[in-house]
Amino acid sequence: MNTPSTLSTFVAIDGDNLAVQDWPLDAETPLRGVVLLVHGLGEHAGRYDHVARRLNDWGFAVRGYDQYGHGESGGARGGLPTPTRLLDDLADLVDSTRARMGERVPLIVLGHSMGGLVAGRFVSLQLRPLDALVMSSPALDPGLSMVQKWLVSVLPGIAPNLRVGNGLDASLISHDPAVVAAYRTDKLVHDRICARLARFIAEQGPATVALASTWKVPTLLMYAGADKLVNPAGSRAFAAAAPPKVVSSRCFEQLYHEIFNELDAEPVFAELKKWLDAHF
Repeated sequence: MNTPSTLSTFVAIDGDNLAVQDWPLDAETPLRGVVLLVHGLGEHAGRYDHVARRLNDWGFAVRGYDQYGHGESGGARGGLPTPTRLLDDLADLVDSTRARMGERVPLIVLGHSMGGLVAGRFVSLQLRPLDALVMSSPALDPGLSMVQKWLVSVLPGIAPNLRVGNGLDASLISHDPAVVAAYRTDKLVHDRICARLARFIAEQGPATVALASTWKVPTLLMYAGADKLVNPAGSRAFAAAAPPKVVSSRCFEQLYHEIFNELDAEPVFAELKKWLDAHF
């Protein structure tokens, strides 16, 4: 039987509240490690309940949080008050999570899409030591058009907090109609993005890929070959440049963006379990 998840509030350094969700193990299950989930643009940590339950089954406690401007956390929807805010919040959550863990318990960060970018950039800048990283369809190349690139370069200097629709087509997150329908009716999902956040995504993805050859943290990169929301070329470039003994990569050619939410997600979970078993 799964232990119920718990909700709590984490107060960020500037006083904003971040919603935190924990999926602990039951008392009889030996703890292999802790996984910290970082969700994608416009969504929230609660959408990863099924992923957390799988990790629980494999012996990993899980913690997730709603990023600034998302879910039940504070901040304007899709806003970003400073360029480093998402990285700063992840650092705070890593510190908070470490403080709750035993000294020898491994900490793994698992980030999806924008969350994969945030986690990857976090590792590339060596902001905190991590035992491992998992990136799921990371936004390493947002696939911007020439017009979008121009807007991202100009608009943040004029109106950095201007929020517009993010242009995400919900029908392309998964081939599963039930997943798409649930996403569209989820009251905690939004479609906002500000100019500063758009610039963060546009600039930090390529900056992370540029440092792939220096990678030292054991990493599993899994991405969708049929992704139409972020360009899989970013993940391919990262995998090609990264040290193969440090970074394992797997492309699921036929899948859409949310690889854990696809009609046949079992190969994705199997790849994750195999990698975790090999490292922990």
